Amino acid sequence: MKPLFIFLLVLLSLASSYIIFVSVRNPDFFVSTRYDVSVINGFKNNSSLPLVIWCSSSRGDMGGRALQEGDDFSWSLETNIWGTPLYGCTMKWDETRKPFVAFEVGRDSSRCAPSRKCFWLCQDDFEITIIRIHWPYLGSNSSASDGNP
Repeated sequence: MKPLFIFLLVLLSLASSYIIFVSVRNPDFFVSTRYDVSVINGFKNNSSLPLVIWCSSSRGDMGGRALQEGDDFSWSLETNIWGTPLYGCTMKWDETRKPFVAFEVGRDSSRCAPSRKCFWLCQDDFEITIIRIHWPYLGSNSSASDGNP
């Protein structure tokens, strides 16, 4: 009986340590968190042909939009304990297509913080850039691209 008790105590201790580690590393892991995502047409000269974007997630198809210069396709989502949903989009302009992941919990929960707003800018060369927007009371605007949205 005593070895079983010690085993269960060690197992409980390891599980508690893991939960604490995960919650410190990613505080939103155990709760549903709301994010706002926008994909912006940053093309400089596409007045004759819109950028078409089609998005979907594990929760369903979100449909497509034809975006003129400066237009955006926006939606809100809530995460869950399993780190889902994953949102993917495909952009098309003329004959060029490019898929990209618009929201992934593990990648975007910290990079879209603290506002929980993710802005993606699609540029003329189909480079997808995350824009970190800090509202006036949080600081100045900045953007960054790591080559892999």
